[in-house]
Amino acid sequence: MTGAAPQPLVLRGRVVTPDAVLDDGAVVVDGEQIAWVGAVPAVPPALAAAVRAAPAPGAGTTLLPGLVDLHDHGGGGVSFPDATTADEALRAVGEHLAHGTTSLVASLVTADRGTLLTRAALLADLADSGDLVGIHAEGPFLSPARCGAQNPADMLDGDPGLVRELAAAARGHLVTMTVAPEVEGVRGGAGVLATLAQVGAVPSIGHTDASAEVVDDAVAQARSALGRPGTRSPRPTATHLFNGMRPLHHRDPGPVAACLAAASRGDLVVELVADGTHLAPGTVRAVFDLVGPDAIALVTDAMAAAGMADGSYRLGPVHVRVVDGVARLVDGGAIAGGTAHLLDVVRATVAAGVRLEHAVRAASLTPAGVLGRADLGALAPGRRADVVVVDGGLMPLGVLRAGRWVVPVGDRADSR
Repeated sequence: MTGAAPQPLVLRGRVVTPDAVLDDGAVVVDGEQIAWVGAVPAVPPALAAAVRAAPAPGAGTTLLPGLVDLHDHGGGGVSFPDATTADEALRAVGEHLAHGTTSLVASLVTADRGTLLTRAALLADLADSGDLVGIHAEGPFLSPARCGAQNPADMLDGDPGLVRELAAAARGHLVTMTVAPEVEGVRGGAGVLATLAQVGAVPSIGHTDASAEVVDDAVAQARSALGRPGTRSPRPTATHLFNGMRPLHHRDPGPVAACLAAASRGDLVVELVADGTHLAPGTVRAVFDLVGPDAIALVTDAMAAAGMADGSYRLGPVHVRVVDGVARLVDGGAIAGGTAHLLDVVRATVAAGVRLEHAVRAASLTPAGVLGRADLGALAPGRRADVVVVDGGLMPLGVLRAGRWVVPVGDRADSR
């Protein structure tokens, strides 16, 4: 005799889809996938009984898709560029997962060749196990003039051979690399941009002092290289727009204007660290107005101090001090990554005046597209059952990943 089929999991509340907010909605989960999403009055007859039997949501309860962070250097006291064991790196993954980031890309920083290859191999183990969705290399082909919190002594001219070595160490999990297009060897038919596309990674323009014309050329070359069948995404990205770039000037538009123009044409996705520290609220609002959420990936640029107290930390070879939640280099005082979770960034973006569904789309569906992951990033049938339950203030209540509770609703010890 066979047992009864397991009942689907039904979550109710305000539901944020890619295009709208359903005030009285439901998400039905069957195993690891989403089976149905919609307004409760429109529930199909076959699911009506299960939806009626579901617990009534608390006031303001809102269901978001699992968030997707393309740029994250660590958290929970651990830095991915400094982790030497899988258990260390998993602490950082777990810190962000518990706060709603169900798909995380681990970011490295500029370092010597040996360190980069060793760290990529370690993180590839976590990508193989599904704990990470990829690896991002922020450098080493960057501009020393815009090094930010990176070590200029380890920055190199473009080296396609190193790209191939790094991709091999990452075992197919190198999903993106930040490059400065003005650096020798980055552009050109056999340069870094073309090589990244060949190894399955998306070029990202950042830490650059380039002119607008050089960036235009790099975007065109990247688009061409990514245009062949089988590439991860047809669009390159811009690493944390505005930060680590020559500022916009009306007689010297530089990379910022070029990236905004490319994003508005649909040729580029721009990262925004919209955490209230890296960018002013008005800047965030203006970029959403100019290019829209389909061309924006909200990211954290988080470092080891995410979820931790103020104090002293490391980010690769540099020393960082966190005061009042802001991370800065001990030497020079430059901002040295973020201390927020991606849900905090969504909350700050909404507070800046961006519509909730647009902020959520930029933190889920758009970055999932950069990864080439059609199974992630939206509350929609057939997608992986990643759901973040939040209250009316967008504070986390529970996290579901692939149909399993990471943090069940009601079990949180905090509301960070």
